[in-house]
Amino acid sequence: MKVIASTLRKGNVVDMDGRLYVVLTAQNIHPGKGTPVTQLDMRRISDGVKVSERYRTTEQVERAFVEDREYTFLYEDGEGFHFMNPETYEQVAVPLDIIGDQKAYLQEGMPVMLSVHNGLPIAIELPARVTLEITETEPVVKGQTASSSYKPAMLSNGLRTLVPPHIQAGTRVVIMTEDGSYVERAKD
Repeated sequence: MKVIASTLRKGNVVDMDGRLYVVLTAQNIHPGKGTPVTQLDMRRISDGVKVSERYRTTEQVERAFVEDREYTFLYEDGEGFHFMNPETYEQVAVPLDIIGDQKAYLQEGMPVMLSVHNGLPIAIELPARVTLEITETEPVVKGQTASSSYKPAMLSNGLRTLVPPHIQAGTRVVIMTEDGSYVERAKD
Protein backbone atom coordinates (compact mmCIF):
# COMPACT_ATOMS: atom_id res chain seq x y z
CA MET A 1 0.00 0.00 0.00
CA LYS A 2 1.22 3.51 -0.78
CA VAL A 3 1.83 5.93 2.09
CA ILE A 4 3.11 9.50 2.28
CA ALA A 5 6.88 9.58 2.96
CA SER A 6 6.52 11.80 6.05
CA THR A 7 4.45 9.11 7.86
CA LEU A 8 7.23 6.47 7.80
CA ARG A 9 8.82 5.58 11.16
CA LYS A 10 11.69 3.42 12.44
CA GLY A 11 10.98 -0.30 11.95
CA ASN A 12 8.61 0.15 8.97
CA VAL A 13 9.35 -2.01 5.93
CA VAL A 14 9.20 -0.37 2.48
CA ASP A 15 9.24 -1.93 -0.99
CA MET A 16 11.50 -0.12 -3.49
CA ASP A 17 11.91 -1.65 -6.96
CA GLY A 18 10.78 -5.06 -5.67
CA ARG A 19 13.32 -5.13 -2.81
CA LEU A 20 12.45 -4.83 0.86
CA TYR A 21 14.11 -2.25 3.12
CA VAL A 22 13.69 -1.71 6.87
CA VAL A 23 13.69 1.94 8.02
CA LEU A 24 16.50 2.64 10.54
CA THR A 25 15.85 6.40 10.94
CA ALA A 26 13.22 8.73 9.50
CA GLN A 27 13.67 12.49 9.80
CA ASN A 28 11.41 15.24 8.46
CA ILE A 29 13.45 18.33 7.46
CA HIS A 30 11.70 21.70 7.02
CA PRO A 31 14.14 24.21 5.51
CA GLY A 32 13.32 27.92 5.78
CA LYS A 33 13.01 28.16 2.02
CA GLY A 34 12.10 25.37 -0.37
CA THR A 35 10.22 22.10 -0.12
CA PRO A 36 10.15 20.08 3.13
CA VAL A 37 11.82 16.66 2.72
CA THR A 38 11.92 13.32 4.55
CA GLN A 39 15.38 11.76 5.01
CA LEU A 40 15.27 7.94 5.35
CA ASP A 41 18.19 5.72 6.36
CA MET A 42 17.32 2.12 5.48
CA ARG A 43 18.88 -1.36 5.39
CA ARG A 44 18.11 -3.80 2.58
CA ILE A 45 16.73 -6.97 4.18
CA SER A 46 18.13 -9.35 1.53
CA ASP A 47 21.83 -8.49 1.97
CA GLY A 48 22.14 -5.85 4.74
CA VAL A 49 23.29 -2.97 2.49
CA LYS A 50 22.53 0.45 4.02
CA VAL A 51 20.86 3.06 1.83
CA SER A 52 20.00 6.73 2.35
CA GLU A 53 17.04 8.23 0.46
CA ARG A 54 15.45 11.67 0.44
CA TYR A 55 11.82 12.23 -0.56
CA ARG A 56 9.57 15.29 -0.70
CA THR A 57 7.25 14.90 2.30
CA THR A 58 4.20 14.57 0.04
CA GLU A 59 5.73 11.83 -2.19
CA GLN A 60 4.16 8.37 -2.10
CA VAL A 61 6.27 5.39 -0.96
CA GLU A 62 5.25 1.71 -1.22
CA ARG A 63 5.00 0.27 2.30
CA ALA A 64 5.31 -3.53 2.55
CA PHE A 65 2.91 -5.41 4.80
CA VAL A 66 4.96 -7.50 7.23
CA GLU A 67 3.32 -9.75 9.79
CA ASP A 68 5.11 -10.78 13.00
CA ARG A 69 3.96 -14.19 14.22
CA GLU A 70 5.14 -16.56 16.92
CA TYR A 71 6.52 -19.86 15.64
CA THR A 72 8.08 -22.87 17.36
CA PHE A 73 11.44 -24.24 16.15
CA LEU A 74 11.20 -27.91 15.14
CA TYR A 75 14.42 -29.09 13.43
CA GLU A 76 17.15 -28.33 10.86
CA ASP A 77 17.81 -30.28 7.66
CA GLY A 78 19.12 -29.74 4.11
CA GLU A 79 16.22 -27.42 3.21
CA GLY A 80 16.87 -25.09 6.14
CA PHE A 81 15.37 -24.51 9.57
CA HIS A 82 11.79 -25.69 10.10
CA PHE A 83 9.30 -23.77 12.25
CA MET A 84 5.64 -24.43 13.08
CA ASN A 85 2.83 -21.99 13.79
CA PRO A 86 1.43 -23.27 17.16
CA GLU A 87 -2.15 -22.18 16.28
CA THR A 88 -2.53 -23.52 12.72
CA TYR A 89 0.23 -26.19 12.78
CA GLU A 90 1.41 -24.77 9.44
CA GLN A 91 5.15 -25.38 8.88
CA VAL A 92 7.64 -23.05 7.21
CA ALA A 93 11.29 -23.60 6.21
CA VAL A 94 13.64 -20.65 6.79
CA PRO A 95 16.97 -20.52 4.89
CA LEU A 96 20.30 -20.19 6.73
CA ASP A 97 21.01 -16.66 5.42
CA ILE A 98 18.00 -15.31 7.36
CA ILE A 99 18.96 -17.13 10.59
CA GLY A 100 22.68 -16.30 10.37
CA ASP A 101 24.80 -16.57 13.52
CA GLN A 102 21.72 -17.05 15.70
CA LYS A 103 21.49 -20.72 14.64
CA ALA A 104 23.78 -21.72 17.52
CA TYR A 105 21.10 -20.67 20.04
CA LEU A 106 18.14 -22.44 18.38
CA GLN A 107 16.79 -25.27 20.51
CA GLU A 108 14.00 -27.74 19.74
CA GLY A 109 10.63 -26.36 20.87
CA MET A 110 11.96 -22.78 21.27
CA PRO A 111 9.38 -20.04 20.59
CA VAL A 112 10.62 -17.36 18.12
CA MET A 113 9.10 -14.35 16.33
CA LEU A 114 9.18 -14.65 12.53
CA SER A 115 8.53 -11.62 10.31
CA VAL A 116 6.60 -12.83 7.27
CA HIS A 117 6.06 -10.92 3.98
CA ASN A 118 3.82 -12.45 1.26
CA GLY A 119 4.12 -15.85 2.97
CA LEU A 120 7.94 -15.75 2.98
CA PRO A 121 9.96 -15.33 6.21
CA ILE A 122 12.28 -12.28 6.03
CA ALA A 123 13.56 -11.91 9.61
CA ILE A 124 13.72 -13.82 12.92
CA GLU A 125 13.88 -12.71 16.54
CA LEU A 126 15.02 -15.18 19.21
CA PRO A 127 14.19 -14.98 22.93
CA ALA A 128 16.61 -12.66 24.78
CA ARG A 129 17.97 -15.51 26.97
CA VAL A 130 18.63 -19.23 26.56
CA THR A 131 19.70 -21.89 29.04
CA LEU A 132 22.74 -23.96 28.02
CA GLU A 133 25.08 -26.40 29.73
CA ILE A 134 28.80 -25.83 30.29
CA THR A 135 30.68 -28.74 28.64
CA GLU A 136 34.20 -27.79 29.64
CA THR A 137 35.94 -25.10 31.69
CA GLU A 138 39.15 -24.58 33.62
CA PRO A 139 39.32 -25.78 37.25
CA VAL A 140 38.92 -23.29 40.08
CA VAL A 141 42.17 -21.59 41.15
CA LYS A 142 42.35 -21.25 44.92
CA GLY A 143 42.34 -17.68 46.15
CA GLN A 144 40.61 -16.33 43.04
CA THR A 145 37.79 -13.95 44.04
CA ALA A 146 34.37 -14.51 42.52
CA SER A 147 33.67 -10.90 41.60
CA SER A 148 36.82 -9.79 39.82
CA SER A 149 37.73 -12.43 37.26
CA TYR A 150 36.00 -14.59 34.71
CA LYS A 151 37.30 -17.77 33.06
CA PRO A 152 36.63 -19.14 29.54
CA ALA A 153 34.08 -21.94 29.16
CA MET A 154 32.70 -24.03 26.29
CA LEU A 155 28.90 -24.20 25.98
CA SER A 156 26.86 -27.21 24.81
CA ASN A 157 26.12 -25.40 21.51
CA GLY A 158 29.85 -25.14 20.70
CA LEU A 159 30.27 -21.43 21.50
CA ARG A 160 32.71 -19.98 24.04
CA THR A 161 31.82 -17.50 26.79
CA LEU A 162 33.27 -16.17 30.04
CA VAL A 163 31.84 -17.41 33.36
CA PRO A 164 32.60 -16.73 37.04
CA PRO A 165 35.22 -19.02 38.65
CA HIS A 166 32.68 -21.01 40.73
CA ILE A 167 30.92 -22.38 37.59
CA GLN A 168 32.06 -25.91 36.67
CA ALA A 169 31.48 -28.30 33.76
CA GLY A 170 27.95 -29.74 33.78
CA THR A 171 26.40 -26.56 35.25
CA ARG A 172 23.41 -25.09 33.38
CA VAL A 173 23.71 -21.33 32.81
CA VAL A 174 21.59 -18.56 31.28
CA ILE A 175 23.19 -16.82 28.25
CA MET A 176 22.13 -13.65 26.37
CA THR A 177 21.42 -14.51 22.71
CA GLU A 178 22.39 -11.00 21.57
CA ASP A 179 26.10 -11.21 22.50
CA GLY A 180 26.64 -14.66 24.08
CA SER A 181 27.40 -13.24 27.53
CA TYR A 182 26.83 -15.07 30.85
CA VAL A 183 23.83 -13.84 32.89
CA GLU A 184 23.35 -16.25 35.79
CA ARG A 185 23.23 -19.86 36.89
CA ALA A 186 20.05 -21.60 35.67
CA LYS A 187 17.38 -22.02 38.37
CA ASP A 188 16.22 -25.50 37.19
